[in-house]
Amino acid sequence: MKPIEKKKINLRILIVGFFFSLIFLTLIIKAAYLQIYLSPWLAQKAAKQYERTVVIRGKRGTIYDANYREMAVSTEATSIAAYPSRITDTAKTAKLLGPVLGLNPKRLRFKLISRKPFLWIKRQVSPKEEKAVRELGLEGIDFIPEHSRFYPNSFLAAQVIGFTGIDGIGLEGIEFSYDSFLRGKELKLTVLTDALGKKFDREDGKILYGGNNLVLTIDRTIQYITETALGNAVKEYSAKSGIAIVMVPKTGAILAMANYPLFNPNSFGRFPREFWRNRAVTDAFEPGSTMKVFSASAAIESGGCTPNTIFYCEKGVYKIGDDIIHDTHPYGWLSLQKIIKFSSNIGAVKLSEMIGPKSLYEILDKYGFGKKTGLKYPGETSGNLNPYAKWTKIDTGTIAFGHGISVSAIQLITAVCAIANKGILMKPYIVSAITDRNGRHIKQFTPKKVRRVISERTANTVKMMMRTVVEKGGTGHRAGLDGYIVCGKTGTAQKLNKYGTYTNDAYIASFVGFVPEKDPKIAILVVVDEPRGSYYGGTVAAPAFRKIAKETLNYLNVPPEKSSDKLTAQIKKDTSG
Repeated sequence: MKPIEKKKINLRILIVGFFFSLIFLTLIIKAAYLQIYLSPWLAQKAAKQYERTVVIRGKRGTIYDANYREMAVSTEATSIAAYPSRITDTAKTAKLLGPVLGLNPKRLRFKLISRKPFLWIKRQVSPKEEKAVRELGLEGIDFIPEHSRFYPNSFLAAQVIGFTGIDGIGLEGIEFSYDSFLRGKELKLTVLTDALGKKFDREDGKILYGGNNLVLTIDRTIQYITETALGNAVKEYSAKSGIAIVMVPKTGAILAMANYPLFNPNSFGRFPREFWRNRAVTDAFEPGSTMKVFSASAAIESGGCTPNTIFYCEKGVYKIGDDIIHDTHPYGWLSLQKIIKFSSNIGAVKLSEMIGPKSLYEILDKYGFGKKTGLKYPGETSGNLNPYAKWTKIDTGTIAFGHGISVSAIQLITAVCAIANKGILMKPYIVSAITDRNGRHIKQFTPKKVRRVISERTANTVKMMMRTVVEKGGTGHRAGLDGYIVCGKTGTAQKLNKYGTYTNDAYIASFVGFVPEKDPKIAILVVVDEPRGSYYGGTVAAPAFRKIAKETLNYLNVPPEKSSDKLTAQIKKDTSG
């Protein structure tokens, strides 16, 4: 070989060697870059290709009634999930899976062709559905353990308890307001797959404890009694809806809170949304003549009036400026006691004129009207009580008999409980305790005094006048009970239309009271919205009050009172006072 040819070959070898060396050096630098600088990012990216994390909440706490009977529980459930990358024949899978789970096969197929690594097919399936899917033996389908919320009493106290969503988060009622206590901690499931997307293991993350339990003041039996009586009243008078509350005057504990129409929280989506609302707390209405007992207490507390003070009731027609106030009967002279017994609107107006707007407002404000009661419950309304400086002369008169003011049912019964409780207003409450999963008390809720509203003497006097309402000739005589002395007040209020004027064909009928008179164990409020046929509180609501009171007193083993001549003489002595 010639020297020139040899040099050319060596040069070529050198050039090829240089390029190979350059390529090799580039590969070394690239490898070093990937291993050193991009290692965390690549590891994370690789993990995403073989790890699937599903977040599930731990078991939600149980809700009990006052006697530790279950009102809301969480049960074991299974949800069906899919790994689309492992499904080779989406059409066949959708065709087999759809009918078993009650899903549209076409929509399911469209869902399965998704590029998502993991997706839910159907949450919290029935045991029958789970068994059927397992028997299909489909590739790429998984079964994830979860918890399902169940309400064993179905419709009972549904608006009070509320319900949760599919993820176990409270959406309405107590389930919502106490969600942070009831909700279980997160449970993370990590699913591992190989390069072909096939599952080869599943690691359970750290399982934290479930949520805490709630113990309500609600008594399931009294709740049932109340809902039944309320439902019968609404149906009998073809009314729009109804509310009823049973409360302990001395403590403010709520024994029952009923709404009608009912709904089933186990299938809440099948019912209109307005059925979900706890109207006893969220809705405000004009109370009508039930307000007269508070106006009377203002008059007595001011010192310028006694039950025997008389007022001229204008024979049933009284003009104030351009407005005219009517009574259902043409009364002449009536004492304060008879104004309450016969429920005279004109008498209440004359009463308000005597004491003035300031005194009336101050007492109503002390009773808690115009502000929330403090009950820990979502959506509570404060009602409406305008400052007395804004009242006109007609406003003062109409507020005295329950128009021009709006209240909630919980406000109204809480205020009446103050009269039953010797003038002391108690804060209403519906949860008595929060316990852990072992039943140990984490937090307890006890009776809380808000303030003294009226003196004990005034409270006893108003109580006596409320007694006459239920006696013969009183507007609430249908609420009377054999063996017990009932104190109460009827209410009949015209409703406002969308134009802000009162209608002649839509009313709210109500009755509120307590029993027994000497030592009241329960206070009850019944409100019926837009009854048909008859619309007076004494006709529509008082019988429902009577039924609730009778059955509840029997359930609580409250012995009948013994009325005596001495008691009657003492009442007469107090009223002449």
